[in-house]
Amino acid sequence: MGRAFEYRKAAKFARWDKMAKQFSRIGKEIAMAVKEGGPDPDSNPALRRAMQNAKGVNMPKDNVERAIKKASGADAEVYDEITFEGYAPHGIGIFVECTTNNNNRTVANVRAIFNKVGGNLGKNGELAFMFDRKGVFTVEKENVKIDAEELELELIDGGAEKIEEEGDLLFIYSEFEDFGSLSHKLDELGIEVKNAELKRIPNITKVLSLEETKEILDVIDRFEQDDDVQNVYSTMEVTPELEKELEQ
Repeated sequence: MGRAFEYRKAAKFARWDKMAKQFSRIGKEIAMAVKEGGPDPDSNPALRRAMQNAKGVNMPKDNVERAIKKASGADAEVYDEITFEGYAPHGIGIFVECTTNNNNRTVANVRAIFNKVGGNLGKNGELAFMFDRKGVFTVEKENVKIDAEELELELIDGGAEKIEEEGDLLFIYSEFEDFGSLSHKLDELGIEVKNAELKRIPNITKVLSLEETKEILDVIDRFEQDDDVQNVYSTMEVTPELEKELEQ
């Protein structure tokens, strides 16, 4: 069938892997939200947000309902949120967020990845100064029914500190402390959110060569393949020029 078929097959498997990972991440997000605030999204903002995120990655409604039901049962798995900080090669800081039902397994896996790539696992808090924790809301422009100036004023009133446009999407940023109030403001405005999450955005970044960038992207991919890993952040900056080279 030739190389074209093999390429399409590889691309399809990569999409399936990414989708499975997204569903697993959202499933854990739902489980933790139900544990903290109950199974009713009307009275549980965290669950409501998780369900919005599920919709944003096209997670089937049946999967969402099963996840809520499972998390509500007496035999529901209990997850802990733990974080890891360390350095990858070339002095790049790495922050890893995990959700796990087995801390020992997760610690061992994360340490093994750092060791395997020639990095080193640091102490909690060691790299925290390199990242700002921000709320990030992703909205499709077509879901916004008010004019841009009014929207900006309303969102600033709700705690937004920055609004960025990229294609058909709006990215709305808030301070960590204003995440809840901005979520409420978007609900109040009737704006459907495609995705809402707390991210760690690097305030210190480093630009590497093309080969070094590929090496760090491989490190990030190794972490992301671990089932316990929810998010991976780094201090590596990928410039537009590097992006073009990576796409070739």
